[in-house]
Amino acid sequence: MSSSQPFLTSSQFSPSKSRRRKSRYTYKHLTLLSQSSTACPLRVIAHIDLDAFYAQCEGVRLGIPDNQPLAVQQWQGLIAINYPARKYGLHRHIPLTEAKKLCPQLIVQHVATWKEGDEKWAYHEDAFAHIGTHKVSLDPYRLESRRILACIKEALPAPPMQRVEKAGVDEVFLDLSAQVHSIMLDRYPEINGPAPYDDPTEMLPRPPTTALDWDTDALVDLDESETEDDDPDWDDIAILIGSEIVRGVRAVVRERLKYTCSAGIARNKMIAKLGSAHKKPNQQTIVRNRAVQHFLWSFKFTKIRNLGGKLGDEVVAKFATDQVKDLLAVTIEQLKSKLGDDTGSWLYHIIRGEDTSEVNERTQIKSMLAAKSFRPTVNSSDQAIRWLRIFAADIYSRLVEEGVLENKRRPKTINLHHRQGGQMRSRQAPIPTGRPIDEVLLFDTSKNLLGQIVVDGRAWPCSNLQLSVGGFEEGPTGNRSIGGFLVRGDEAKAMTTSKGEDNRHASPGDNNQPVKRRKIDNCRLPTLLARQNSSHDSSGNGSDVADDSVELIDRFSSPREADQWFRDGVDAQTLDTVAGGVNGDSLGPQGGNARDPKHQLKKQALIEAYYCERCKSTWPAEQREEHEDWHFAKELQAQERAPPDASHTSAIRKAGPGRPPAHVSASKKREKGQSRLLFGK
Repeated sequence: MSSSQPFLTSSQFSPSKSRRRKSRYTYKHLTLLSQSSTACPLRVIAHIDLDAFYAQCEGVRLGIPDNQPLAVQQWQGLIAINYPARKYGLHRHIPLTEAKKLCPQLIVQHVATWKEGDEKWAYHEDAFAHIGTHKVSLDPYRLESRRILACIKEALPAPPMQRVEKAGVDEVFLDLSAQVHSIMLDRYPEINGPAPYDDPTEMLPRPPTTALDWDTDALVDLDESETEDDDPDWDDIAILIGSEIVRGVRAVVRERLKYTCSAGIARNKMIAKLGSAHKKPNQQTIVRNRAVQHFLWSFKFTKIRNLGGKLGDEVVAKFATDQVKDLLAVTIEQLKSKLGDDTGSWLYHIIRGEDTSEVNERTQIKSMLAAKSFRPTVNSSDQAIRWLRIFAADIYSRLVEEGVLENKRRPKTINLHHRQGGQMRSRQAPIPTGRPIDEVLLFDTSKNLLGQIVVDGRAWPCSNLQLSVGGFEEGPTGNRSIGGFLVRGDEAKAMTTSKGEDNRHASPGDNNQPVKRRKIDNCRLPTLLARQNSSHDSSGNGSDVADDSVELIDRFSSPREADQWFRDGVDAQTLDTVAGGVNGDSLGPQGGNARDPKHQLKKQALIEAYYCERCKSTWPAEQREEHEDWHFAKELQAQERAPPDASHTSAIRKAGPGRPPAHVSASKKREKGQSRLLFGK
């Protein structure tokens, strides 16, 4: 099915060469390649899969030679077997005793476990004998997976050209389209330019080479309608460049971290994943566009992504086959009639190698779960709490991988499921957002949930506990913690010292404390409200404030003009000029009286004055409410002196305390802050 031989050089008299002088691809396709478009036929996708990952992790950790048979044990079964051990007929889930008989030199390593009461996972020699008090930990493999993913990313160009999707703990997808496009333009200058006539639908020129070197790659044979005599086109060039990139990435992982991996390179994710499993271990398979049908022909469609579960079983049941070659004969109408329009259409295209799914740089998870079935059962809160501590630590280690430390994503809720007998009970609580997520927070919250279940009764014996977090959301960006606003250490000491020195050098009267304003004794503003007195001292040399006969309001044509003048504000010199003009004094800087206490009092009173439209007088602002109440009381007194009227009295009583009578005109509206009093009751 596969071939490692390169393309043969075409004869110059080859009819296929004379028949196809131009490429089947256009300049538009080249542009789509640079954009990593899923609709581009030149697209290059790779799937990298670690070989027997769990077994490799233990082999690298223990320093075991690559040719030594090794298996990873979980309780009484084997969950991972390296390729040297598979030569002896060993497979996953084989009983340990039988594996030892088939391969006497087999090294068996049990997975790391959480021991009841411990706060950290570890490797225990006798873990297989303590299934009741230990819980499996996959943290060692997650840690190695992170290291391998980081190594792969370092071997590729930086984003946005780099597009990597972590598909599992031991596999990743790479979209190499943009990187391949960049290399193609450098390697083949004839396509590095605008399209002829600026028409993107113009065909590309044929590649100048007629033979491609696939090195040691496993090359899938072409379809029946294609031959190796045909000269390669740009899709072959793109796949070739992609294979060179992947070969380099695999070499870097092997050199730095000692891990081997297999890979598949094709035009989409589905074919690339099938290709990575085609030749293992430590190989890569190339599936060219012209070889897709031949590659898929002998596959069981249940091996294709999303067809290995219930959907695959349904298709097998309805069409009585699990082979791609048999299903290819079924029309799209038949598929739609039996599976529905959407599923039937998707299946029709997927078995023909058509897949437009994107390489997502980050696959968003929805929840995380840590669980344990107890044999024997748990019979006390103390036992259950010890397991909750293990669950919290297990979930937290996975949250770290999800980016919770960098505040990228965090869960909103935490759930506890408790099984007693045949009854499963659940409790849920929100995860506090005012503090970072850590093991302590998860443990304390889960302990509170357990307490709620215990209070309800019938909590023991417990046969199963499950702790999960969910409702993941993107964390806020650009926020600062409260610590970012605080000054500590030497910087704080320097600020304190500087402030102390400033206080010592400042004069006693030089402070920023607000100056208490002097209260005016009389209710009226004597200086500004009195009419001009004939005995006024015309010399302006500091006559008593109480004798000044000035009414500044006369300088304005209306109360609104006066009010606007107060709101706009004036500087000291303008105020001095106005006050001086009214009094006949020179209170500005030229008059030399700017610091006169009487002058200062006039200025302060003028700024804070309130003009009453009812009595046509000016009052201090702080006495405005009292003055309005005086007017209201006078109105009530006048009403009481008037002849009694039943309707009038009823209106006053209905008004209630602090409300005006019903007949009061709209012109006498209550001002803001005014309170109303009733007299004569």
